[in-house]
Amino acid sequence: MNRQITSLLILFIALQSCIHEDKTNNLILLDSPAGANSEEPFLTTGADGKVYMSWLEKEEKKAILFYSQLESEKWADPIKIAEGRDWFVNWADHPVMAVNKSGDIIAHYLQKSDSGNYTYDIKIVTKNSGEQQWSEPVKLHSDTVNAEHGFVSMQPMSSGDFLVSWLDGRYTVGMSHGNGKGAMTVRAAILNPDGKKLNEWELDNRVCDCCGTANGISEKGPVVVYRDRTENEVRDMSIVRYVNNQWTEPVPVFNDHWEIAGCPVNGPSLSSLNNALVMGWFTAADGKPKVNLIFSSNSGNTFSQPIQVDQGNPLGRVKVALIEPQTAFISWMEGSQIVAAKVESSGIISQRYSLATSSNDRSSGFPQIALNNNKIVIAWVDTESKKVKTGILIL
Repeated sequence: MNRQITSLLILFIALQSCIHEDKTNNLILLDSPAGANSEEPFLTTGADGKVYMSWLEKEEKKAILFYSQLESEKWADPIKIAEGRDWFVNWADHPVMAVNKSGDIIAHYLQKSDSGNYTYDIKIVTKNSGEQQWSEPVKLHSDTVNAEHGFVSMQPMSSGDFLVSWLDGRYTVGMSHGNGKGAMTVRAAILNPDGKKLNEWELDNRVCDCCGTANGISEKGPVVVYRDRTENEVRDMSIVRYVNNQWTEPVPVFNDHWEIAGCPVNGPSLSSLNNALVMGWFTAADGKPKVNLIFSSNSGNTFSQPIQVDQGNPLGRVKVALIEPQTAFISWMEGSQIVAAKVESSGIISQRYSLATSSNDRSSGFPQIALNNNKIVIAWVDTESKKVKTGILIL
């Protein structure tokens, strides 16, 4: 009898560990620093431990890029980074920023280089810690081709420099968007805090045309993930790692075998902590939409099996943050709902969250998250008020 009771108790405990509560309406709204007609938010946790947000505001034909810092759960007054009337503004290809341990800031925006629909350059601006003035913009990429350059990711490095990755369309000129012999490439560079380029590399010479890149810094070096593209139009996630002073050849993170003739505009999201990595992504292989999460404990050399986290109607637009080496927070859009989950590397979904209602239209953009100690900061576009909203979720 005692053995039966013990067995039942163990089974009960095991079942309880797999049960998750769906938490709704538990987002603490913050007064957003963004004004009217704001869009394209981006959140990041700097190497200085602080959370920053950038966003765009539109005034007639002018676009203005702002940023703010979160201080004691309140946003500081917005500061203008740059503005222009010739920018390329796109719901998926938004400006990003990064902050190193000294508080130096790097940011980018996209500036039209010609009259074509997809001819624009990546312009980099910087601001050193303690200074008020932003630098004059400089072009990130080395080519002079009027082509598509965008989908930028940035991470601060322990040296104080910045890892930057992006999609580069210098070989696609003369082709229709996403087609032809010239393929989109993914490139990376190291920039110092003044925006000076120290190195630049081509990482993959054929990738998906308009899915964002993501990068991270592990204890063993930089890593970049992105949606690849084979000659047979299979578009799955690949990874390259900087090992022994050189980049590895691209390898699949996981083979979804998603064959699709066009770009799904759904890139990966990556988060790193020491030697741990977590990547989240959307796939619709075999006509079955999924949001998956996958862990690595060795800086991306190998990965575990993917964990499906969606609830049956995922739109994608995934973001992830590592809370601990074996625990991740992932957000995505389930139809017009912004939802999230806390997931263990063992595959257990320990908590689900309903965060906010947005829209599945492109105008809603990509909801953003950033880790702030035991809290998750969230930003999204409210399509009814046409304004960026923000909130905090206590884990």
